[in-house]
Order: sequence, then C-alpha cells, then structure tokens
Amino acid sequence: MMNFGNLEFDSFRGAQECDQASAFGGDFDFGHSCFTHYGCPSDMSDRASRGRGNPTSSRIPRCAQSPRRAPVAHSPRPSCAFRPIFHERTTHEDDQVLTQQLWKLARKSGTLNLSNKALARVPERLYDINEADADSKAVNLEQLTIKEEDAWWNQVPLNNLDLSSNTLTHLSPKIENLQSLTVLTLHDNALLELPPEIGKLEKLMRLNVSHNKLSQLPREIYSLPELRHLNISYNEFNELNPDISDLHMLEFLDGGHNNIQSLPGGIGFLVRLTALLLPYNHIKELPPDLVNMRSLQKIDLMQNDLTCLPEDMGLLRKLECLYLQHNDILELPEFEGNETLSELHASNNFIKTIPKAMCSNLPHLKILDLRDNKITELPDELCLLRNLNRLDVSNNTISVLPVTLSSLAHLISLQVEGNPIKTIRRDILQCGTSRILKTLHERALAKAKEEGGVADEAFTSAGISVTRLRAGQSDDGDMPGNFPDRYKLRHTRTLAVNLEELNEVPDQVFQIARDEGVHVVDFARNQLSTLPNGLQHMKDLVTELVLSNNVIGYVPQFISQFTRISFLNLSNNLLNDLPTEFGVLNTLRELNIANNRFQFIPNCVYELKGLEIFIASENHIKMLNVSGLQSMPRLSTLDLRNNDIETVPPILGNLTNITHLELVGNPFRQPRHQILMKGTDAIMSYLRDRIPT
Repeated sequence: MMNFGNLEFDSFRGAQECDQASAFGGDFDFGHSCFTHYGCPSDMSDRASRGRGNPTSSRIPRCAQSPRRAPVAHSPRPSCAFRPIFHERTTHEDDQVLTQQLWKLARKSGTLNLSNKALARVPERLYDINEADADSKAVNLEQLTIKEEDAWWNQVPLNNLDLSSNTLTHLSPKIENLQSLTVLTLHDNALLELPPEIGKLEKLMRLNVSHNKLSQLPREIYSLPELRHLNISYNEFNELNPDISDLHMLEFLDGGHNNIQSLPGGIGFLVRLTALLLPYNHIKELPPDLVNMRSLQKIDLMQNDLTCLPEDMGLLRKLECLYLQHNDILELPEFEGNETLSELHASNNFIKTIPKAMCSNLPHLKILDLRDNKITELPDELCLLRNLNRLDVSNNTISVLPVTLSSLAHLISLQVEGNPIKTIRRDILQCGTSRILKTLHERALAKAKEEGGVADEAFTSAGISVTRLRAGQSDDGDMPGNFPDRYKLRHTRTLAVNLEELNEVPDQVFQIARDEGVHVVDFARNQLSTLPNGLQHMKDLVTELVLSNNVIGYVPQFISQFTRISFLNLSNNLLNDLPTEFGVLNTLRELNIANNRFQFIPNCVYELKGLEIFIASENHIKMLNVSGLQSMPRLSTLDLRNNDIETVPPILGNLTNITHLELVGNPFRQPRHQILMKGTDAIMSYLRDRIPT
C-alpha cells in the first residue's frame, strides 16, 4: 500500500487545473474525491519530493477528511480533426497507391505489382496504362535525347498484373483495355464475380482467382485461346462448368477447397492438362473420359467422397503422382500401364487388399502410403517394387510381414506401427526400418538353408531374382551365378543385383544384358569401388543407372559414352569429384550424389543443360556458385541439405526455374530457419528482397 504521509497537499491553482483538464481531453472532473484527496497524479512526484525535503511542512493524517474545494471552471474542449485508423477506403486513396514511380516502372518492365495495398477499388488510371500519356507525348526532342528510355515508343505494354491480397469486391469492365496481359493475379481478395470482359484478354495465359468468394466464372473465360494455368481454389464453386473443356491449351487446373460435387462430362478434352488438383471437395465418382487426359502427371483428389477409381487408369501413361487420401475407396486398380507412377498416396480409406498385379505394373514406384486402411495381409509381390523408398502400412490389421521385403534395396522407411504383428518382437519393430529388414533377411537365408540351398518359395512365386541363395547355381548355362537369368532380363529389361557384397561384375553379365535389351542397371548395396568396365557394352542402351550404397571412390571417363542415360544415382559412396567428361551427358535429367565427400559442386555439373533434379545433400559443400546454376535452365529441384554452406547469395532468388529448394541443415544465418520451413516460394522471395539495388 502506498504511503502518502510525506505528501504535501495544496490547493490546485486555476491555471494548473485548466492545463490538466486540457491534457485529459477536457472531460475529467478534478473536483472528484480521487483527485481532491491525493492531488493530481501528475503532480504527486514533485510534491512528494518537496515534502520529503521540508520536514516542517504541514501534514494531513491518512484518515483525515480532505478539505472541500470550490468548483473549478473547466476550459472548453479543444476542437481538433479526428481521423480513425480503420475507415472505408475512398477512391482518392486507392488512386494514390499507383504512384508515378510505379507507373514508370510498369511502363518499362511490363509488370505491375499492387499486391497487399489494401485496395478496395482498382485505380482508374491503371486501365489506361497502355496508352501514351500526355506528358510523354509533350516531351521535346532535346529532352528525349537526354532520357530516351522514358519515350512512349520505348515503353512495354503491361503483361503481368498482380492485384492479390487486397479487398477488391469487383473488377471494372475496363479490364478489357489491358489486351496485352498474359498473367493476372487476383488471389486473396473478396471478389464475388468477374466481369465478362475478362474474356477479351486473348493473350492471357495464367489466371489466379483463388481465395475469393466466387461461385462461378463468366462463360467468356472459357473462350480464352491461350489460357494454360487456372487456379480457382478456396472459393464457393458447386460445380465446374462443362464449357471448361473448351480451354484446349489448359495445362494446370486447381479447383481445391470448394464444394464441387462432380466433374462434367467432356473434361477429357483437356488433353494438355498435366496437373489436376481437386482436393477438399465432395466428388463421388470420376467421369470415364478422365483417362483421355493422356498428359496428366499429377492428380490430387484427397479429401473427397470417392469409392472407386476407373479400371483403365493405365491409359494415363505419364501419371507420376496420385493423391487419394481420406476418401471411401474400397479397392485399388491394377494400374496396368502406369509404369511412370512414382507416388501413390491412398491412406485413410477402406482398402482391404493390395492387388498382386499392381506390384509388377509399377516398377518406378518410390512412395506407397496405405496407412489407416483395412489391409490384413501384405503380398510377397511387394518385392517387385524395386525402387520403393517408403512404405507406410501403419494402422491396419497386418499380422505378418513377408520376408521378401528384405530384397527392396532402396527401402529406407518402413512404417508398420499400429498393426497386430506377431511374427517379429516388439523391440525389433521399435528399432526401425534397418533392424526390421535385417531380421527379415536373416529369416529368408535361414529358410533357404533349411531347404537345401534352394531359393525361398515366397521369393520364387513373386518372380524376383534369388540366385544369390542358390550358392552359385544358375538357371542358364551362360549366365554366371548370383545374377538373374535371360528370361528375367528379357521380361523386365532390368539388371538388378542388390545386397550381394559384389566388388566386381564379369563382362559376360553386361554382354548378355545388352543382348536382351536391358536399359535399367541397378547394383545398389554392394561393395563396388568403381563402375564395372563391362558397363561399356551397354553405353547405347542404359537409361537408368543405380550404384548407390557402394564404396565407389571415382567415376571413370567412359561414363561420357552413355548417350541415353537420364537417371544416375551415385549416393552413399566415397566420391569427392566427377570427371570433366561428365558434362557431355546432355540427356541426364536427374543426378543424385547425396552422402558423399564433395566439398564443392563439380564444374562439369553446371554443363548439364538438361538436368532437372540435382540432389547433393549430406556432403561438405561450402559455397553456392549461382553463376553456374544460372547456366542450368531446366533445373527445378535443388537439394543441398546438411552441407557446410556459410552464405546464401541473394541473387539465387532470381533463379525462377527452381521450384523446389532445400537448404536446411547448413551453418548460414540468413535466411532463418523459420523462413526455410515456409518453403521454396518464401525462401526465393526473401532472397530477392535482399538483392542490392
């Protein structure tokens, strides 16, 4: 409790009271007991100091009644203009957003960014930006010679307009004046409808109207001849207009997070579509002509009400990623013909079995997610998914794990928790993937010995190569032991020998593989110290070469002779450099050198003009050569996690072709970890903002 025993209470002077009343807005009554007893709060500190310095000053006991005071005449409230912080935007305020500096920059570059400006209306002046203004026309010849870049004939028509993250509720029909637009970004507004005049933007290629309040698009939009990218996600659509099939050039369609009940017939006419994204809707079935969209690479139908898939899904031969989580699917098709499928996500459904034929039809599948289903048994044929990296069957009713899983040389993640598995001890299951696979492999070997050196019947029935269990015996007279026979080579076009502790491979093996037309070679998880010389026999055939998890210390120069190779995996070896001749591999699309001993990215890598995916994580790379990366126009995925990179040059943000960037686990301070976790777009935007001007 405060002690006011030493405070001196004098009567207020009139001038003081007027000042205090004015300071508090003129509405406070300083005759109130709170003020008359203790004095004005702002006066307490001064009076207290004076009271302590004068011991003879009069004191008022704490319990004493305060003296009455005469009413004080208050000064009138000062009149001042008051403007609230939050108020409705006026047209004048919106027009001021388009400053002269932004105007000139847009006229020079053809790009105008008015995002996040709190616009309630589009500045009227914007619709005339492609017209020569009076100032530029009035400039005389002498002025133009000094600053010719401002001349109207040197200005670029507006082709990229960003009005995102504002409060727009409508667009003016004058949008038709912007005939040169190729990109129109309107996401994160409050748009209720779009004007029909938007259909006159015949050059428009990208339209993003996500995160608005749209329930339909004007029919004129479906006549846009060049539209390739359409994003209508996070709106209020109940259906897709059948006229959408008229967008013959469309390559990307995102209609996620709406209330779409079904897809219109005729959607199969979108033959150029590569990505169909419709998550978080209420679609119950897919139209039969969906399989006519032969260019589809990605389909996202998660969080819908699907019960089945078209039986002829195999017609989508370019399909790479399929997302079906959280539906009501009862069974999976056999996917015959979907050889390029690399990711299948079907968790949280009602699937009971895994089709055996599916396993043999998906040789390139890397991720299989079947968690939270009703699966009771895993087929032995799972071992045919030779490229499988991740298998998630957790929270099912599986009681036995097939020993054939141990032959999956590239399996790094096996999730089986939440199953009533009785054949493997709980402590082994808790140790993770490596321990589980080791246990299964030991059991497979033990069973083979019990049968007198004959391969395990489970392996044989699944059709995999198990000659490693035959103690050197061979089904074919001219094929060395421990290698697949001619029939298997001819049938699969694949030479795969894993977990054999091989330190060399006879030339004869590659000669036979060449004769059988093999184009995929996989010697992962062996003890090879370099590339086998016999590989040169297949230099004109090999398209995929996997040599991960060996002890390779150098790559010979003859690698440059592989004129058709598109995929090369050299991860988990002992490499610290690549030969100069490596740069001539123009057909290479994906290169994986993760978990080696590289301290820098070899210069020959920057010569790979066709490279799209470059994985170099888990090395000791210390710096980024942005100029080298700029010479790789097709590079879209760059993975440099867990290296020793100390700085990230801001100009890296200008490499717009990179759509997936991984930099976590490096010692640099900027960008911060929080930004890295937001994804590639956030990283690139952060870097671009820090480029010196």
